[in-house]
Amino acid sequence: MDGLARARPTPTPTGAVSRASAFARSVKTGAPRLATFLRVKTETLSFYATAVESALRRIASGLDDALDLAALARAAALSPLHFHHVFRGMVGETPLEVHRRLRLERAAVRLATGDGQVVRVAFEAGYETHESFTRAFRQAYAVSPSEYRARARAALACGAAPAHWLAARCGLHFGAEPALAFHPPHPQGADPMDVEILELPELTVAAVRHTGPYPTISRAFERLGSVAARAGLFALRGATMVATYHDDPEATPAAELRSDAGLVIPRGTRLPEELAELRLPAGRYACTLHRGPYTLLGDTWARLMGEWLPASGHRVGAGVSLEVYRNDPSTAAPADLLTEIRVPLA
Repeated sequence: MDGLARARPTPTPTGAVSRASAFARSVKTGAPRLATFLRVKTETLSFYATAVESALRRIASGLDDALDLAALARAAALSPLHFHHVFRGMVGETPLEVHRRLRLERAAVRLATGDGQVVRVAFEAGYETHESFTRAFRQAYAVSPSEYRARARAALACGAAPAHWLAARCGLHFGAEPALAFHPPHPQGADPMDVEILELPELTVAAVRHTGPYPTISRAFERLGSVAARAGLFALRGATMVATYHDDPEATPAAELRSDAGLVIPRGTRLPEELAELRLPAGRYACTLHRGPYTLLGDTWARLMGEWLPASGHRVGAGVSLEVYRNDPSTAAPADLLTEIRVPLA
């Protein structure tokens, strides 16, 4: 993994702009691929497992209520964004996805065993219209609610129990005692996660704040690249592109999500007025290197926070997590892109 003292190659102004605009064009999504825990630190694993299990039980017991993601994070003693990563990594679903799935499973039970109109079941499941409920139900069960009701009742008439559970790695389903499982078998062929604990100095960052959906942070990188190139900032020692993300995308409206497109610079550098100076604190960080397209960064975040962190004996600390972009997306193939993820530790 590159150290902080290593400067990235100095780009041309045109290359700087194109590179900046390429950094965050894609949504960081994808199903997490978790590994078996080795040398698990029981106390820390228990802390995170207990926090996530408590959150799951609160979700399951409050299906008629709007999901309060901020309250779940507070109860877990984590920031909303860190809680989002830990929960998704350990459970395989986000809190909102669990809430929606359990509501759909409950709706399936009510369709099979009750006489209420489909539209009433839709409202009870949190859908404002019959059409939106039908789309979601069909996507989950491959049949419409009316078709499901007919098939379920036919199965019941024959003494068979209709299937209403949807696939869920964590083992939590509506109407059943939870059999929570956070650690699935290591996927065949998956490599163990390589994480370093590093004491890192404070970073000074020239940044452009982006407010809006995270995938559109490319606009901020384009502006950063243009301004920084004109000011000669890419030629400075240690100039490296970074990004910080501040809000849970499930708990915060997309238009209000905050992130920063940044360039690491020497302290004391005079900045153009279009750029803000940020200070990222010194401290211990868990660092791992993601190799591959930016679209798969969500998988690496999920593994780091949901696999490595609970098993490591460490707890996430105060401060901002960040991504450090180690090579140039305008010249490197997607499979060869290198992104360092850093998470502050307590």
